[in-house]
Amino acid sequence: MQKNPVLLFLCTGNAARSQMAEALMRHHAGDRYDVHSAGTKPKGVHPLTLEALKDKDIETKGLRSKHLDEYLGHLPVHTLIVVCSSADQECPVAWPNLQRRLFWPFEDPAAAEGSDTAKLAKFREVRDQIEAKIVDWLKEDTL
Repeated sequence: MQKNPVLLFLCTGNAARSQMAEALMRHHAGDRYDVHSAGTKPKGVHPLTLEALKDKDIETKGLRSKHLDEYLGHLPVHTLIVVCSSADQECPVAWPNLQRRLFWPFEDPAAAEGSDTAKLAKFREVRDQIEAKIVDWLKEDTL
């Protein structure tokens, strides 16, 4: 039995945005939610995701890329937050026990081009956008 409502972040690759959202939500509200992330086509956690999180001392231990099927029908997801347009279109509409489905689209930092410095800057920018959205949402969420 889950002690806290399950919150799942969903993206396509489960490599950057959803991983950052999972780690950041755990950091800010891990005591309120059982937080997970998954992808419709997981491809491994991007190394710059981990670097951007470590820059802010956000715990990354245990982060791994997971397929949506690992959760669908196996974990009672209360809140689903989709963080990319592609996953929003590919995601099943019917989820057992789902109470809320939110769409928070963020630019894909893994698609950034340029130098390693420029790419890391994009990961940090998206990380900060995700964190701001989470912090604002937590102020309003009244589970």
